[in-house]
Amino acid sequence: MQTGRTQADFQPQADFQRGERGAAVRTWGGLRAWLRAVWLFALAFTTLLTAAVAGGGLAVAGDRAGAPLYASRSPVIAAKGAAATSQPLATQVALDVLKAGGSAVDAAIAANAALGLMEPTGNGIGGDLFALVWDPRTGKLYGLNAAGAAPRGQTLAQLQARLTARNGGTLPKAMPVAGSQSVTVPGTVGGWFALHERFGRLPMEEVLSPAIGYARDGFPVSPVIADLWAMNFNRFQRNAALIEERGNAAELYLPEGRAPKAGEIFRNPDLAETLNLIAQGGADAFYRGPIARTIDAYMKRINGPLRYEDFARFRPEWVEPISTNYRGYDVWQIPPSTQGIIVLEMLNILEGYDLKAMGFDSADRLHVMAEAKKLAFADRARFLGDPAMAAVPVKGLLDKNYAAARRALINMQKAAPAEVDPGKPIFERTDTIYMTVADESGMMVSLIQSNYAGMGSGLVPDGLGFMLQNRGAGFSLDATHPNAYAPGKRPFHTIIPGFVTKDGQPWLSFGVMGGGMQPQGQVQVLSNILDFGMDVQTAGDAPRWRHMGGPDPSNADEGEANTLFLERGYSQATVAELQRRGHKVKIGGEDVGGYQAILRDAQNGVYWAATEMRKDGQAGGY
Repeated sequence: MQTGRTQADFQPQADFQRGERGAAVRTWGGLRAWLRAVWLFALAFTTLLTAAVAGGGLAVAGDRAGAPLYASRSPVIAAKGAAATSQPLATQVALDVLKAGGSAVDAAIAANAALGLMEPTGNGIGGDLFALVWDPRTGKLYGLNAAGAAPRGQTLAQLQARLTARNGGTLPKAMPVAGSQSVTVPGTVGGWFALHERFGRLPMEEVLSPAIGYARDGFPVSPVIADLWAMNFNRFQRNAALIEERGNAAELYLPEGRAPKAGEIFRNPDLAETLNLIAQGGADAFYRGPIARTIDAYMKRINGPLRYEDFARFRPEWVEPISTNYRGYDVWQIPPSTQGIIVLEMLNILEGYDLKAMGFDSADRLHVMAEAKKLAFADRARFLGDPAMAAVPVKGLLDKNYAAARRALINMQKAAPAEVDPGKPIFERTDTIYMTVADESGMMVSLIQSNYAGMGSGLVPDGLGFMLQNRGAGFSLDATHPNAYAPGKRPFHTIIPGFVTKDGQPWLSFGVMGGGMQPQGQVQVLSNILDFGMDVQTAGDAPRWRHMGGPDPSNADEGEANTLFLERGYSQATVAELQRRGHKVKIGGEDVGGYQAILRDAQNGVYWAATEMRKDGQAGGY
């Protein structure tokens, strides 16, 4: 059993409480004094709220008596099992599998398959997968890298020549975000079967049955996903010149000649048949059987570089998770080629500051966090790549002395430019889904899966019912960079599942999807819990920030240069002080990711589950 703090020890501090009356009032004088205090507080708060709203500083929502400030809802507390995903029907699928005797891994695979159908704007079997799994039998955390590689039959020089010819004789700055050149081997299905072989209980036919049924019979599209669906096809229209074949995608995903609206029923019988082939034939059906051969024929028809042999050679990889200690808690990530190490570097830099004393709504806190991000992201752009083909200084980047040296570069009174220099460690919009599941045995799964940017490449192989990812857009075209394109190489990956242990025991399974927002979001959520005492739901609901701009491992333009986006909820005084220090601040207008989490309260024998209020999702348990 866990001997560290429980969720009850992380209830919000007084400055995060609404309407907390305190001790009973026993006298009229005490009541009168209390009423006067309440009236004065209400008057002051109304004045502040009116001014803030007028300036765009706060979003207005209803009050929840006794609830933490910022909280949209209570965490879900359950004893036997819990799940949190970005689509309510997928959460229910996970819970149904748990109740049927499935493990947390069975439930996670079932929910992921459902999400590939229900949220094609962020994931699907055409994408990649990473997972962290706590196994109570061995008392160990396992990491899985199920990322696919670039086509083995195309060299960097050949790719550059094709892109140059397409671009009017000039080599573009970055990889294309759509079309066949952005496609790498999808790793998700291989990841499912690797997870299931080690941790599954139910047969895969049963695990995939809910998704097959929903694909065949249909499901109602949820509101946020409906909006993203339409936005993705607008993006495909803008990138039409990059996409060699667009008819299949339009036929599949625009059934009435347009994206489905919220509440409309969407069916995908092609995907139902594909999932059935996978359920019956296993990973071989996808990588060495009829599905791989269909994709091979499709790629040959559109003159794309991916081939059957690329699929046949794919194998997911079990990896040793990496970690750092923050405030007495061990935070775990998948090692490169993901950017999870950047979460750990940011935490190492930030542990030198008393963030709680600075205050949540303070320029000091936001300033040091944004500056830590710039420093860590400079290292991200310079050093990260596929460790199988490039040296990545993992130990150097995680070294606490290295973090102290990076921390010393932060000027409390002046914002650094976006293009800060990388350090010298010692060598040794994207869209995604994140989900987490925990079962009665204590197994916890932190799983992230993505097609990379939006729905992916825009390419749907004939009759298969899913879109191929555009993860290849994450490569660099610079031959000297660790993340340079090469045959059979895995690109830099943004998707990162997170996990936290305390005293060697599981404590928190969590993640924040959203490309470059993921390290920034994970750090904010962890700080909200560990520094400010927020519960798991409030930690995700609280206003976030996102810094945009600076170098990128793929040399792509991230957005507005050196801009600090703040959600509504920060005071005007804080915004003004950040601007005085040189930050270019914008309120709203940028994606700040999607969060899910399950916290294990060993003392009470329950899970606390939370979901992202900015998405369609749901946390559930039983």
